[in-house]
Amino acid sequence: MLLLVGLGNPGSEHRRQRHNVGFMAIDAIAECHNFQPFKKRFQGEISEGVLNGTKTLLLKPQTYMNLSGKSVGEAAHFYKLPPAQVVVAHDELDLAAAKIRMKTGGGNAGHNGLRSIDGAIGPNYRRLRIGIGHPGKDLVLGYVLQNFQADERVWLDPLLEAMALEAGSLAKNDDTGFMTKVALRLQPPKPKVEKPEKTNKTDVKDA
Repeated sequence: MLLLVGLGNPGSEHRRQRHNVGFMAIDAIAECHNFQPFKKRFQGEISEGVLNGTKTLLLKPQTYMNLSGKSVGEAAHFYKLPPAQVVVAHDELDLAAAKIRMKTGGGNAGHNGLRSIDGAIGPNYRRLRIGIGHPGKDLVLGYVLQNFQADERVWLDPLLEAMALEAGSLAKNDDTGFMTKVALRLQPPKPKVEKPEKTNKTDVKDA
């Protein structure tokens, strides 16, 4: 079983904010793979489905970001899941916008949602870090709580779609493969190079 968690804040006023990109990723996966409707459980919203033959639970904690560990801890402990079977998708200031990285364990880099989860299940879960760019130290709070701008949707929507389409790799515990496949989907198509027509030597006349 895989527990795939997206971090964000509940409420319509937060839905399009950069801090909620984890929720956005979970919603994209649910839609792409025909998961069941979300239900209230574990202090969050949870949906069941299958990724690559693996039973998967999608969880969006409704505790607000700073207390995400309460929801994740309840779900992980109920199903007796080790950290290796928990993937947390979250916004990452220290990654350029549109970039993703998979990471297991490590510090929380000041991310309050991750800090809360560390306290609930320990730090050795898998993280899907979704880059939103860094505005500068003094501007962080306002930046993460702002909506994605129209020009950011140009990279955000294709990224969400690519992550959803390749989510089966997460169920296989193939984090490197997941990153590679997402990157390939986001590469611009190569322009077609037209080959010059071959000249038939028998048609060439001497001057």
